[in-house]
Amino acid sequence: MNLLVGVLKRQKAAPSFLLCFLLFFLLFGLVSVADAADEGELYLTILHTNDEHGSLIPHSPAVDFHPQRENPTIGGYGRLATAVDQIRAQKDTAGEPVLLLNAGDFVGGSPYSWLVPEGYAPELTLKQKIGYDVVIIGNHEYDYGPDILADYFKEAGYPAAHEQTVVLASNTTAPPEHPLVRDGLYKENHIIELENGLKVGLFGLIGKDAASVTAPHDPVEFTDQHEAAREMVDQLQQQGAQMIVALTHSGVDEDRDLAKDVPGINVIVGGHCHTALYEPVIKNGTVIVQAGYVLRYLGQLELAFNPTTGEVRLRNDENNEPYLLPLDYTYPLDPDVDYLIDQYTAELNTLVAEKTGGLFQHVLDTVAIADFEIPNYPPQQESPFGNFVTDAMRLVSSNKMDHRADFAVQANGTIRGSVEPGTMPYSLGKISVYDLAELIGLGIGPDGSAGYPIVAVYLTGEEVYRFIEVAALFTEMMTDTYFLQFSGLRYEYNPQNAILFTIPFIDQPLPTTRAVTSVERYVGEGWQCDDDDLYVPIKRGDDELYSLITDSYHVSFLPMIGELLPQLEIVLKDRDGNPVDVDEVDKLIVHTNDQELKVWATVLEYAASQPVGDSGLPEVDSNYAATAGRINTTWTIPHITWPILILVVLIALIVFMIRRRKMRRKAS
Repeated sequence: MNLLVGVLKRQKAAPSFLLCFLLFFLLFGLVSVADAADEGELYLTILHTNDEHGSLIPHSPAVDFHPQRENPTIGGYGRLATAVDQIRAQKDTAGEPVLLLNAGDFVGGSPYSWLVPEGYAPELTLKQKIGYDVVIIGNHEYDYGPDILADYFKEAGYPAAHEQTVVLASNTTAPPEHPLVRDGLYKENHIIELENGLKVGLFGLIGKDAASVTAPHDPVEFTDQHEAAREMVDQLQQQGAQMIVALTHSGVDEDRDLAKDVPGINVIVGGHCHTALYEPVIKNGTVIVQAGYVLRYLGQLELAFNPTTGEVRLRNDENNEPYLLPLDYTYPLDPDVDYLIDQYTAELNTLVAEKTGGLFQHVLDTVAIADFEIPNYPPQQESPFGNFVTDAMRLVSSNKMDHRADFAVQANGTIRGSVEPGTMPYSLGKISVYDLAELIGLGIGPDGSAGYPIVAVYLTGEEVYRFIEVAALFTEMMTDTYFLQFSGLRYEYNPQNAILFTIPFIDQPLPTTRAVTSVERYVGEGWQCDDDDLYVPIKRGDDELYSLITDSYHVSFLPMIGELLPQLEIVLKDRDGNPVDVDEVDKLIVHTNDQELKVWATVLEYAASQPVGDSGLPEVDSNYAATAGRINTTWTIPHITWPILILVVLIALIVFMIRRRKMRRKAS
């Protein structure tokens, strides 16, 4: 500025155009200074994923994958690594930092997670290889229990591995002597100082709904999410964090509540509800994002942070960048990551061969073929795949036991999707071990191996009726996770009669326990068809014993029904009718070849037992393309009508008596 003033003094006699030029230069310089002030913003790109559920390889279905050809498969850690490397290289050229974050549930669902109880840590090891900065613990990380989770983290190199990929769990508590705490296998919060000087504070939460559906996790407990968030924001700000990122395994609705109730959070990277947010949700200035599930997408959030105001600004639109990048065939597999996955695949193949008695040697072996999808939808209704799974549990269990299994039940929360046969010329109609097992492979048994084991319990006909009443009640009160699919019976119920009314003030539904109008037992052979001649009614009060096939997880809830609703009490019994305490239910586990019979193994074996067709392979019965009338609604007079009618009659009678009394007084 002083230089310009001096020039002007020396150029008093200069032509006017020179003066104009210098004035223009001065104004332009001032504008540039102002622009430079605006450029005090600090840029940052957040790449994020959630709910990968052990999906190491491209899938949906996996049999469609081909490394050299265009194909419809999605996801896979090899493609993810390539996409991340490309974006990092692009941003490095522009001098912009990148964070790679995970919002929980990287374990659970895929057969690759069966390696976790065997002492491997494939998912987290791959995340370290790809270069994740932070991951959090979701509900499915506890699928095999807190002790195995601790072993998993140690196998992945923790606590030393925090230097590379930090594990956060901010509203999680465990006793000081538990290895998760004692060995420092997770942290409450973390600050990352980026190359541009921006200090980003991060913390991680498991949400209310996620906590409610977590497998047994004693002695780990979860504290109030919002209280923990307020404490973390305060701690991080005191430690010098400028920008706060919450990694949450909660679902979008809970994320909105968090943003509304807890100030100071700039960004929420969410998971749990499997929602693909193609545009961020903005709540109270907080940016909320989520990238679907099983690596269908890589989330990309381009931000500008203003250190003066503490606010963030979205840059995706101005940079013409989508918020979600489909991880499809256009991303080749990263060779180093693919090599590591091949090693885990070899270990998984050994496990599959062992657990299936040699029936299958490779996770991509073809189990059966079908020219139709076997869907697990619509929600809260009988589904074709629900019928397939429960038929498999009932029929295969019958073959393993020395007597017939009457019924089988499975909840939708354990059935993870629909069966999608191959669609490419080289895979047409094929259903692989992987594509089938990933839909029904959750849990762990007392033997320490992956998969819920089959349990055979015995109930009276009256208790079967009570169980169906509970199923009808769940349909009206609970989410699709709790909807029950059945084999070996069919029933009718009136949804309007499940709940008499809801008690005011405490918002407590009052069940009628009389929603079910009929229950029938299937007495035919093989899969449960709709032939009326093959059904026998079960009457209320029936004291005959029937065999019910379920799994070790769901059977633990049956005794709780009587604690909540004594009129629907169910007592677990052995084949001789002797009561069995829930702590002794392991005695009722079905074994084959000295191994626990797993739910996933029954489904694979049942698929492989389908009749062999012209292809030379088992072909799934076309009846599984649709439902079979096992769960039926019927409309009768709602029970609430009778109390209302009685009340109306009583009121009318009282009014009549009062009027009659008045008339008598007038007459007198």
